[in-house]
Amino acid sequence: MVFYEPPEPLYRDRQHAGSVLAERLEEFKIDDMAILAIPNGGVPVAIPIAIKLEAPLFLMIVRKLQFPDNPEAGFGALTSDGFLLLNERLVEYSGLTKADIEMQKKKAMASINKRLQFFGKWSQVDSLKDRSVVLVDDGLASGFTMLAAVRSARSQEARRIIVAVPTSSMSAFRRLEKEVDRVVCPHVSRLPVFAVADAYENWYDVDESEVRQMLEELERAK
Repeated sequence: MVFYEPPEPLYRDRQHAGSVLAERLEEFKIDDMAILAIPNGGVPVAIPIAIKLEAPLFLMIVRKLQFPDNPEAGFGALTSDGFLLLNERLVEYSGLTKADIEMQKKKAMASINKRLQFFGKWSQVDSLKDRSVVLVDDGLASGFTMLAAVRSARSQEARRIIVAVPTSSMSAFRRLEKEVDRVVCPHVSRLPVFAVADAYENWYDVDESEVRQMLEELERAK
């Protein structure tokens, strides 16, 4: 990892970032490894990794719990297997009630169920028990979404958990490195203001249809 702030984007796009990560992850390659991508943005990063490591790729569906009056901000995350992670400090500071939390949890689960139906077999993760798992996203801002994914994998008795991301804030990196066996991240920012998009020359919001097309192309190429 590097802590300097590059004068220009580090990666051409998410696929390029995935190729960089794949080279760094090759030393961890073992049989029965699983790659879990957090959609949507984590999928184009994860595909080069899955190809390089010759490992199956699945989706780890995680949704942010949104503040009722600010959908862009989150106070926690929920995984498809029902694991709930709350940012307790934010919950207390914002004065959210149990009813508020339950309402946002229901909204998040409804969104998760729609995604599970849309992505079908790719979201049906094989058993993680005693397996090595690589969790992939396109970057870490707060790290809470990834942390929820990590704890979900841990609850499923994964033997070893590696987080692989192209870029991260320092706070998110420190939050995750205490929870997993390894965080593979070429760039960790020390800047007080951090945006995942700054690491990419070509950045855009990946939609679900594009994700499914990528997964279908990967399947046909096998």
